[in-house]
Amino acid sequence: MTISRLCLGVVSLLALFSLAPVARGEEPGAGSDRDVVETGRKLSNPLSDVSALFMEFDLNFADGDLNLGQSEVGIRTIIQPILPFPLRGRGKNKWSLITRPTIPVLLSEPIPSGLDAFDRKGGLGDTQLPMVVSPPTGKWLLGVGPAFLIPTSTNDAFGRQQWGVGPAVVVGYQTKTAVFGTLGQYYSGIGSRGDRDPGIPDASYLHLLYFMFINLPEAWQVGFDPTVTFDDRASSGNKWNVPVMLLVAKTTPFGKLPVKFQAGIEYSVVSQEAYGQHARFILDVIPVIRPMVRRPLLGGE
Repeated sequence: MTISRLCLGVVSLLALFSLAPVARGEEPGAGSDRDVVETGRKLSNPLSDVSALFMEFDLNFADGDLNLGQSEVGIRTIIQPILPFPLRGRGKNKWSLITRPTIPVLLSEPIPSGLDAFDRKGGLGDTQLPMVVSPPTGKWLLGVGPAFLIPTSTNDAFGRQQWGVGPAVVVGYQTKTAVFGTLGQYYSGIGSRGDRDPGIPDASYLHLLYFMFINLPEAWQVGFDPTVTFDDRASSGNKWNVPVMLLVAKTTPFGKLPVKFQAGIEYSVVSQEAYGQHARFILDVIPVIRPMVRRPLLGGE
């Protein structure tokens, strides 16, 4: 199966949830301009109750001591279904389980093969699956649960070649005008895939997304949501990548359901010395999809 067919399959499958008929008045985000504005705000909250399909397309620029010329350019897509499941209660008393599986699809990535030498590769990266339980906390955002690393990479340079597990934590705050917070995931490698070199240390790394969005009139927003990474397995000077970002977002009706568009730039103020990402141009397309589950799984309605 080619990468393009895999991406098309994932998108087509999830699109069925957005196109399938639902009961009158239950369309997520459908209705007035006010509904569209509220949906856009919720999509900036990692613990919201809106189901969506996050698709990111980016040009990334990598550089370091291994590169003697201009920055190497890669093309990448990230597919992330946002799937909240109601657990118990409704409204202000609702408990939820939020899953955000992240599937990286690398279309053309420059892989170092020596000093100033690169091979271009494409394939899948490892899949990350956080499963966060969120209690009713008012304006505070709070969620905690396990996160799983699934070794789906098709190239050694794109993944860890082993399974992993660790904690996922969300902490934040929201008002009518803004939302901000962090989503952290730490993975420790367990076991291994069959083709993994037994001499390589187990995975041990951090993904820390920090975000803030300010709500503007007519469903516009401005903000950021970059991800800090730390790899304990890397050598000194190559453990951290700390980016800053600026995004502009707009949510607009598309048929019966809203779609959120985000575009921006990212720059790493700290990056790997040998070779690592320095900058990105980003385009996000986030259509709302039909919820997979509507009634609380544990009752309490």
